[in-house]
Amino acid sequence: MNAIRKVSLVFFAVLFLASCEHKDAEMTFSESEYDFGTINQGDKVVHDFKFTNTGKADLLISKAKGSCGCTVPEYPKEAIKSGESGTIKVSFNSTGKHGETQKTVTLFCNTKDSIEILKIKATIEVPEKAK
Repeated sequence: MNAIRKVSLVFFAVLFLASCEHKDAEMTFSESEYDFGTINQGDKVVHDFKFTNTGKADLLISKAKGSCGCTVPEYPKEAIKSGESGTIKVSFNSTGKHGETQKTVTLFCNTKDSIEILKIKATIEVPEKAK
């Protein structure tokens, strides 16, 4: 009887540990940085960051935030299932900016690190009449 208890205890312990396996969503981007190159001051440019959920759980993005008001992200509000893809659309308004500029978009999601960071950059030229 004692041996049966031990075997049962080991069996349930193994089942418990297996059920505790942590399953995260994982975002795999085709690129996490994008360079718009040289643009003119006042230009409004857009880039789509494509990703795939390569994790084992549904991906949920709860919020996306640009590093300033000139950088505006749009993101999927619905869950992205494992193996499925999505797009983060990032718009950048260069009004009032000049020279080399780098901005970030922070995604708050249920990945292992809880955040993902995308980067954009551009060299902004000021037209002669605006100088």
